[in-house]
This record gives sequence, structure tokens and C-alpha cells, in this order.
Amino acid sequence: MISASEFLAKARNSGFDFYTGVPCSYLTPLINLLSAGPSVGYVGATSEGEAVGIAAGAWLGGRTPVVMCQNSGLGNTVNALTSLNHPFKIPSLLVVTWRGQPGHPDEPQHAVMGEVMHGLLDAIRIPHAEFPRSSEELAPCLNGVAARLEEDRLPFALVTPGGSFESQELEELRVPAHRTGELRDYRIGGPPPTRFFVFEATLAAIPETAAVIATTGKCGRELFTLADRKQHLYLVGSMGCASAVGLGVALNVSNPVVVLDGDGAALMKMGNLATIGAYGPGNLVHVVLDNGVHDSTGGQPTVSRSVNFAAVAAASNYRTAAECDDVRGVEGAVRAALRSPGPHFIRAHVRPGSLEKLGRPTVAPVAVADRFRAFLQEPLQAIPAAVAV
Repeated sequence: MISASEFLAKARNSGFDFYTGVPCSYLTPLINLLSAGPSVGYVGATSEGEAVGIAAGAWLGGRTPVVMCQNSGLGNTVNALTSLNHPFKIPSLLVVTWRGQPGHPDEPQHAVMGEVMHGLLDAIRIPHAEFPRSSEELAPCLNGVAARLEEDRLPFALVTPGGSFESQELEELRVPAHRTGELRDYRIGGPPPTRFFVFEATLAAIPETAAVIATTGKCGRELFTLADRKQHLYLVGSMGCASAVGLGVALNVSNPVVVLDGDGAALMKMGNLATIGAYGPGNLVHVVLDNGVHDSTGGQPTVSRSVNFAAVAAASNYRTAAECDDVRGVEGAVRAALRSPGPHFIRAHVRPGSLEKLGRPTVAPVAVADRFRAFLQEPLQAIPAAVAV
């Protein structure tokens, strides 16, 4: 067995400096130490797919991330790993436990995944190896994985059987203080604008130092059509992960970070709002463009009309949550959000539909990721003091 402190020390020496995930009893020692210690950051996610998105954002922000989860949650990561990490070539170390390992009696819900997890990792083209069995093997293993991540630019999984870590008590539980955010209403009751005009207003309101992350589908396509900039990240898959990626970025840079989300995507991973509110990045503005439909797949209705997004965000520790239904309201809400520490939430009611003959980004996803990451490494010329974290 390996102590959690030894693993973290040697992982740090190999360059791993950001952790996120969902607990498993096999990982209890590691997560207990991460949760209590101030030296290494850990973001507890509400789902494994969210954790993959957070880690992707952390990598874009200059970190080398580790995602930890139980193999029963591996299925929850498949969409993000295949449609986010693969096309954008975003690496991360996956520490995945092996519950239901053949020959090791376990709970019935782990039986199938215990048998198929290696085949699943092979199927989604995630290379993997067994977690080191001794302290002597740990540093060479982590150094080798770090080198492979840098070369291949893809995730790598360490399959972790039970008993890999020595026990570690949770000495301190850090729980964020709860607050109810301020609700702001900018609505005027008129017909909602198009998404394109809302994008124009948003870009007019944000500084040149802001990073902009657009959710998959027509949201990213319209943003690209309006203005293709190095600080724009157009997600082409991983529906629901835009806000998770935004959180990972915002926690690791000082730039303002603006997430342009959709109502269907936000509904898919509502837990992201709770994580954002709990970790409270002061530089994050989360905009949900709500047209009540899945626009990119033919206009099928979502259930957003029965959901009070702003109230959910306010109850989840966002500092402010605004409702807007016109272009001026959105621009005013964005400008107000950037004048004070966040995170801030804005629900922009927009009409269904998009530009005719709407194109797609002509820049390959890996090139989009590379220039976005490079942009975040540039020295900031001028950030409003209230936005910096």
C-alpha cells in the first residue's frame, strides 16, 4: 500500500497540480487528505462527467489535472472523454478504481463494470495501466504517465484496485458558507431577442481579457460566425460541460471567464451550478440562453419553462442571478456582473431559431484549444480589480 501523502508528493514532483472527482471508498485516504490540506487543490464534483469537464478547464488554464472516480461512474465520463478530451486533445490523469474486480467479491452493482472496464477504456481509446503496487514503482509510473500525457495529449487511466492506499482520517471538513444570492430582474416583457443579438450585446460588454466558452451546437456556431477570436472556445460535444470547463478555467486564471450556455445543456448537468456556487470563482459569469428548445436538433422542447434557473443559481451560492428578456437587459446584467466579485448567473430569454445558412467553426478543435490556452497564459494588461481572484 502507498500513503496518500506520498502519492501526492510524488505526483506533484511529476507535475500534477489539480485534482477533481467523485469519491469512492477505495480512494477515501487520497480524497480525505486532499479535502483537508491547503497545499493541493481539490474540487469535489457532483458527477464524474462534470469532473472531466472541470479538469479540462484546469488544463486550459495551465494545470496538469487528475480526475478520480469509481469505475461504476466511468460510464458517466464517456461523453466528455470522447467528445471533449479527444477532439480538443486535452490530457488528464484518470485514477479509476476497480470495483467488482473478478475474483474479489463486491456489491452486485459493480459486477458488470468490474468485468468490462478494461474493454470500455479500450473502446473509447483511453490507454491504461494498473496502479503501482509499491512505493518504489510510484515515481517511475507517474513520471512515465506525465511524459505520455505531454506527448499524446490524451487522458491516461490508472486502474486502482482496493487496498492501494493506506488509511487516512479526514481531519478537517471544509464546507463553504451558504448564502442566497441577490436576484435581479431586468425583464421588460417584450418579445425576446435572437441569440445572435444577445451575443453581440455580451461581447460588447466584456473586456478583451475575457475568456468566452460557448456550449455545443448552434451556440458555438453563432459565436464563431459573429466573431472568431483566440479567447473563444467552441465546444463541439460534451453537452452540459461548458459551465464545468468554465469553472476549471476560472479557478486557475485571473481573466474574466464568461460561459455561454444553453437551457438544454444547463438542465443536463444542473449539479454544475451547485459546484460553481460552492467553489465561488469571483471571475465567472454564467449566461444561460434559454429558448425553451433543443435548437440544434430540430427544435424539440426542453422543460426549461418550468424551471426557475435564477432562483436555483441564487440558492446555489451564486452571488447574483439575473433574468433578462431583451438585448439592453443582457448587456446591463453582464456589465453589472463584471463590476463585482462573482460567480454571477444570467438567464437570457431568447427566441428559438438561428441564422440562416449557419456555418460551423472552420478552426479545428485542437487549434481552438491551443490558442485558447495560449491566450490564458498571456500577461493581463488591465483587469477590473473586482473581477480578479
